[in-house]
Amino acid sequence: MALILATDDEGGPEIFASVQGEGPSMGMPVAFMRLSRCNLACVWCDTAYTWHFQGDERPHRDGVEYDRKANQLSLPEDEVAARIMALGQSRLVITGGEPLLQAPALGRLLELLPDVSVEIETNGTTRAPTPLDIRIDQFNVSPKLAHSGNPAELALLPERLDAYATDPRAWFKFVIAEPADVDEVLALRDRYRFRPGHVFLMAEGTDSETLREREKWLAPLCVRHGFRLSDRLHIHLFGDTRAT
Repeated sequence: MALILATDDEGGPEIFASVQGEGPSMGMPVAFMRLSRCNLACVWCDTAYTWHFQGDERPHRDGVEYDRKANQLSLPEDEVAARIMALGQSRLVITGGEPLLQAPALGRLLELLPDVSVEIETNGTTRAPTPLDIRIDQFNVSPKLAHSGNPAELALLPERLDAYATDPRAWFKFVIAEPADVDEVLALRDRYRFRPGHVFLMAEGTDSETLREREKWLAPLCVRHGFRLSDRLHIHLFGDTRAT
């Protein structure tokens, strides 16, 4: 069996060591694995090479269509596990795309990594079956607001959000492009009763200047409404690049 991974700039699998750039684990040294494929299509997605392949008519603001063969790589689970272990990190962040689209293969992979703590970054529309769920220490759930371009009936599924809202392992991270986006977060907070302290607001942007300008008005909104602010540390350190 195999996992379908995104590729780095040299065409190899996007498996690397770095510091977590976002959310509650920001700054922690981790191993990263980026999987390919996504069931949503955010117009501002900064990893469109995981899903916006040639022939995909879903919109993206850059208008770039990626060659699937050059941006996807299939590897056996034991080889993926070996590459992760070689990085020497005690924590693994699994990101995408939408990683839970490959839940069965992920469950088999994590059986090979029993001593590694695991974070999964998900858009919150899918669930982890039990063999995978029992191996996950932290869910970083990023529901997509209206400005993502995804219709709510696809992006905001009540059954899934209810489940994550009651899971103490789940942290919520909302991408914010304009102050009005925060009103959507407030409505979702009231509807799903997210755990206090488990909601982050993060400015949308792929360069330091944009992030800093938006954080100037986003930080006071976090203070006013009791949300936490997430930066994008990797953007400041490495820019909008793969495998960082």
